[in-house]
Amino acid sequence: MTEFQDPREIDVIAPSFKKRLSGVTATVVRLVPLQARDIRIAAAGPALPDRVPQIRLRDLVLMGRSGPNGPRVWHARRNVEMLGGLVLRGVLGKRLKMVFTSASQREHSWLTKALVRRMDAVIATSARTATYLERPATVILHGIDVESFRPPADRAALRAELGLPDGPLIGCFGRIRAQKGTGDFVAAMIGILAARPGTTALVMGRATEKHAAYERDLRAQVAAAGLEGRMRFLPEVPVWDMVRWYQALDLFVAPQRWEGFGLTPLEAMACGVPVVATRVGAFEELVADGETGLLVPPEDPAGLAAAVAALLDDPDRRAACARAARRRVETGFRIEDEAAAINAVYRAVLPGL
Repeated sequence: MTEFQDPREIDVIAPSFKKRLSGVTATVVRLVPLQARDIRIAAAGPALPDRVPQIRLRDLVLMGRSGPNGPRVWHARRNVEMLGGLVLRGVLGKRLKMVFTSASQREHSWLTKALVRRMDAVIATSARTATYLERPATVILHGIDVESFRPPADRAALRAELGLPDGPLIGCFGRIRAQKGTGDFVAAMIGILAARPGTTALVMGRATEKHAAYERDLRAQVAAAGLEGRMRFLPEVPVWDMVRWYQALDLFVAPQRWEGFGLTPLEAMACGVPVVATRVGAFEELVADGETGLLVPPEDPAGLAAAVAALLDDPDRRAACARAARRRVETGFRIEDEAAAINAVYRAVLPGL
């Protein structure tokens, strides 16, 4: 049972209006409990887990004009949330300081540009993302909870618990669609698995209705190659249950053709799993090429397969990458540092917070 916060005691509201699981929702779920250790913050949205401090959606309308320190901070991460905050401020008279986090690495629509211009502060999730904004932004890279995402104590026992085989295991997690490069992963893995009988590949995620035919075609390709038992399509699980699936892997692949930021490589690296990733999103800022994994061009299944093979066929190199991957996250991508940096932005727009 969720214990909702009293909105009269809240200084910062982090809306998350999307019902389905998404990267933005995962970010709110990860960050708000940590931020709440230092400031009075609550999320607002449907389908948030009980452990996230939150207020009811109706409280957004019913709450008083001001918070404990005068204006409240409204931290939006989507257009609909920027728009919602502006309506609360402009129509209902709520005193709000508006902060927006942008992860997009493409030209923004006229609507997004218009909304961003009305923000009091903007955060970019990578240096490349900041270049697409037409105003100054504070760059704050995502971080990982290195206590939760960590190497397993007993990988063999974990695999048995999850019903996974003991041989080399390669994973690709996230939404199933062309933009995410799922088809490139499948194409690469067909050759990899055919040449390595003991190896298994996992595709874990969900295809929305728009991409259902795309997923069916991928499954058909796997079946035609006679690899149905060795390339498994698994259902999406909540972000807070993902850690065990990363821990079970020998290698993680992030084959995206386009990405805003892309948190999955960090999650894998925190679990001591080397990563093969494409050069999109923030991946070049996350993965140290040749040290914690390998980087390849997007939309290149052959290149993806070659990189996977290079690590899969060299256990000593893969083990060294695994150790380096964990160190890199521990020293440069801790979620506590991300939370503190975001709270500092709030204090810049609302002194005395």
